[in-house]
Amino acid sequence: MDLQYNGRRTLIVGGSYGIGQASASLMVGEGADVVIASRSADNLAASAAAIEGAVGLKPATLVCDVTQTGSGDELAASVTERWGALDVLVTAVGGSIRSSFEDLTDEDWLGNYTFNILSTVRAIRALLPILEKGENPAIVTLGAAASKMPYQHQIVSNVHKAGLLGLTKTLAAELADRKIRVNCVAPGRTLTPLWTKRADKMSADEGRSREEVLKDFSKDIPLGRFATAEEVATMVVWLASPRASYVTGQTINVDGGIARGLL
Repeated sequence: MDLQYNGRRTLIVGGSYGIGQASASLMVGEGADVVIASRSADNLAASAAAIEGAVGLKPATLVCDVTQTGSGDELAASVTERWGALDVLVTAVGGSIRSSFEDLTDEDWLGNYTFNILSTVRAIRALLPILEKGENPAIVTLGAAASKMPYQHQIVSNVHKAGLLGLTKTLAAELADRKIRVNCVAPGRTLTPLWTKRADKMSADEGRSREEVLKDFSKDIPLGRFATAEEVATMVVWLASPRASYVTGQTINVDGGIARGLL
């Protein structure tokens, strides 16, 4: 199937590793003109090199810290200078704090809110006028299966990722008359650097191998394993493509069946 990405102007915020990088790689391979943004120049350079090694072409890079005030304007200025319009925005920024509720401070809550919600709000708000000028414009946010099936001791990200679902659904309705589609991809347990680092820490603390740790965390996944970043990215790429032209306001789990709820 031709996903109609040839020349599609695409910005991926959080494109320097994990699902963001995998999405960028697939889109570059489909012929999109891609910019990946991150706060780390070193991570961006490594990501761009890895993508070039995989598909033979390198995305452009943009250093921008979306946890900071004014970052949305930086993104908008760069996109305007490069293209003047934008077809695809992917926000692949977020993270969690593993802690009991009573041990969390106001700073923990506010910092994670900025990371998981406000960073996406800033990017979308600043880029809306440029998306309106795009061809079949689409926004894809990255959520988490935990927003539909909260994990114990991850209350901060559970709350904020659920908020991202609300943001996605509300924006889809508000932006429909501007022909901008908005959807969310909700990954389950995925082999990204965040998970491998967590597994390595548990491995060192418990005297077990990484493989043993990951195997334990796979037991309650119906498919019995973690996702690869590419498996999640495939859904991101499809939702952002013109092939998904009648899909908006949806949160689609790519989680191996771990979230057992009907909705």
